[in-house]
Amino acid sequence: MDKKYSEAELNSFNKAALISLFLSVQTMAGELSNTVTAQKEQLNQMNQKLDLLLEQLNISKQHQFGRSSEKMDIAGQLSLDECFNEAEGIMTNKYVLEPELEQICPSPYTRKKAKGKREQDLKDLPVKVISHELSEEELLSRLGTKWKRLPDEVYKRLAFHPATFEVEEHHVAVYAGMDGQTIIRGNRPVDLLRNSIATPSLEAAIMNSKYVNAIPLYRLEQEFARNDVNLSRQVMANWTIQCGERYLSLLYDRLHQEIYKCKVLQADETPVLVSKDGRAAGSKSYMWVYRTGKMYHSEPIVLYEYQRTRNTSHPREFLKDYSGTVVTDGYQVYHTLEKEREDLKIAGCWSHARRHFSNVTKTLGKEKSKGTLANDALKQIAAIYKIEGMLKNLTAEERKQQRQLMVKPLVDAFFAWIEEHQSTVLPKSETGKGFTYCLNQEKYLRVFLDDGNVPADNNAAEGAIRGFCIGKANWHLIDTIDGAKASAIIYSIAETAKANHLKPYNYFEHLLTEIPKHMDDKSLDFLNNLLPWSEALPESCKKQKQ
Repeated sequence: MDKKYSEAELNSFNKAALISLFLSVQTMAGELSNTVTAQKEQLNQMNQKLDLLLEQLNISKQHQFGRSSEKMDIAGQLSLDECFNEAEGIMTNKYVLEPELEQICPSPYTRKKAKGKREQDLKDLPVKVISHELSEEELLSRLGTKWKRLPDEVYKRLAFHPATFEVEEHHVAVYAGMDGQTIIRGNRPVDLLRNSIATPSLEAAIMNSKYVNAIPLYRLEQEFARNDVNLSRQVMANWTIQCGERYLSLLYDRLHQEIYKCKVLQADETPVLVSKDGRAAGSKSYMWVYRTGKMYHSEPIVLYEYQRTRNTSHPREFLKDYSGTVVTDGYQVYHTLEKEREDLKIAGCWSHARRHFSNVTKTLGKEKSKGTLANDALKQIAAIYKIEGMLKNLTAEERKQQRQLMVKPLVDAFFAWIEEHQSTVLPKSETGKGFTYCLNQEKYLRVFLDDGNVPADNNAAEGAIRGFCIGKANWHLIDTIDGAKASAIIYSIAETAKANHLKPYNYFEHLLTEIPKHMDDKSLDFLNNLLPWSEALPESCKKQKQ
């Protein structure tokens, strides 16, 4: 309708013509309005997609370049980044109080508080006395012929001596009888890897370097060479695999039996590359980790298990004789396992529940995230954690009662709040993903409310697998399946030793000294004295009290 009518022409129209003209204009206006609405909807969808792309881009940048820690605004709670910050981050004040030697070298760890004087506390440390005296000539020139010596002024310094090597040359006496036929020899001790030059101290050093300090064998090879010891990484790998399979596996199997005694376990898994496992290059394998509940079990156990896949059959086999509760992330295989058994319960992880919301606030920053649904979600979860922190010293039954009284209303309110706001966010947005995760995991996230032994999150398992992940970042892949299985065994012994306040090197050396002596014992009762909490362990294995 391109023609324009004048006022005179409109006055000349009859009623029917005016109605027809008005209806025509109304139809055109409706069509135009629908077109504008459709265009607005298309523009809105494009803006939403752009927002999602920008959010994912920012989160990707945060994961790649930002801090990986997740802070919670809880008074008195130390964040992970504060625990693992570099020295320049810790040095906030240039005036630092010089520590006393007794603070650096405290008394050996014991389950009961040790009593005694400071000198008694230091009795196990070697002491080298260095005297600073004046010559007879200087004394004569300054004090004359008459003087007396007072008690020495004593101060202490802490010295470090790099690794040293020595060859143990064993001489086995040989005797011959006068009959010219009988020959006897002196008693030769049972050796680690007979006919090998490896000793418990050397192999313990290799294990401690690789599995505790995350030093790849090729770097250890270079370090040994700098000390004039030419020991190839292939030889060290062979020793390590043999010691893991032949000796430490006995203790690993025993710890596997012991872990079943705990009412609550925690589980996690992480991918690892094994170059020679019969599959195409780059195929993922997995290192699974199981540990006892950190807060509610006095004898912690951490066990790794290597598997080529991530399917349900692996935890099904590992946990086949276990009855209790397993705390995990939201991985479906654990839920499948729970449906198969009546004696197994799966609990969820609130740290995973907050992860999507944390991604949003870390991406936007503290100021811009204020007032967002993600920030509101984090505040509610932080309130739950704050009360949880207040209950940590209670008994399991007392903790359950207080959770029902103080924590459950917060959990109920949180899920009601999510259901109220779920329709206001895009399902594919990070906040929307967080809402979906929480609602899908609600059944499992509520389990801790009914059992005082169950923690609110799976952080202990993730902490137990951190040592492996740090090492993986250095060596990237494991060469063979045998190497992966041996690594699982040795990582298990190392992490369990650390959790029980033991020195991993000393503990490895003790195990590699004692276990070979009992390889013919069918009962394996000797392992009782080698468990990481055994009172029979030598004091040298126990970590110093902090």
